[in-house]
Amino acid sequence: MPRIVPIRDLKNTTTISNLCHEVREPIFITKNGYGDMVIMSMETYEKSTFLNNLYDKLAVAESDLKAGRVSDVDTAISDIRKEYGL
Repeated sequence: MPRIVPIRDLKNTTTISNLCHEVREPIFITKNGYGDMVIMSMETYEKSTFLNNLYDKLAVAESDLKAGRVSDVDTAISDIRKEYGL
């Protein structure tokens, strides 16, 4: 369940920081009853960024697979060796 915190609670920075590290997910900040901002710990942000990049790469790989843009391992290694002079 997402955590929702009113903007006035941001005055207590230590409590908000502890909350960010405890829940390990984004915390939604409201202003006058409406969504205004989202905050999270650096750890949560880095994990989220890593997963988003991974999912993007998997989507590209899946698209390549469906389009038939694949090669066997031996050919791929041979191409890499040629390209980098190994």
